Amino acid sequence: MSEQEKVQNGQEPVAEATSAADETVQLSDEQTIIARLEAELAAAKAHASEQQDLALRVRADAENSKRRAAQDVEKAHKFALEKFSSDLLAVIDNLERSVGFIDRENDAVKALAEGVDLTLKGLLDTVAKYGVEQLDPQGQPFNPDFHQAISMQPHPELAPNTVMFVMQKGYALNGRLLRPAMVGVSKKPD
Repeated sequence: MSEQEKVQNGQEPVAEATSAADETVQLSDEQTIIARLEAELAAAKAHASEQQDLALRVRADAENSKRRAAQDVEKAHKFALEKFSSDLLAVIDNLERSVGFIDRENDAVKALAEGVDLTLKGLLDTVAKYGVEQLDPQGQPFNPDFHQAISMQPHPELAPNTVMFVMQKGYALNGRLLRPAMVGVSKKPD
């Protein structure tokens, strides 16, 4: 029987029935492929998101490392002279004591006194150029961050915790304390 006869007799052709089944199978295969591709796409998006997050973290770590390195270099430049400056303090102290003991009324030592004064001033100006500042807190309120109290004495005219005298001047390098000023502090009279 031919295909035409089958159609006339009310029978479906076999080829058409097979193609409908193939179509269902093809749709099913296409849906499977689409589902697999969608899963792969979702996995790729998740992986891309993880990689982007990782890249952002690596970038932030690099920026932090760069910032820390710059701060370390800045501190190294700023405080490289700390040991050297500390060693010069003894020289400055000795020159200040020399100036204090010179008899300025004696004509024989006036030139010497002037020379020591100029040497001390030159040394102080030079270390100041490199960030060393002298702390002379005479008459100022006591500050435990920059002063070391060696005695407390009652004084009726000064407010309590005022620096009455400076036994040894203090020094700071770029705001960092090299040596505290050793001071006598007033207290309330008994």
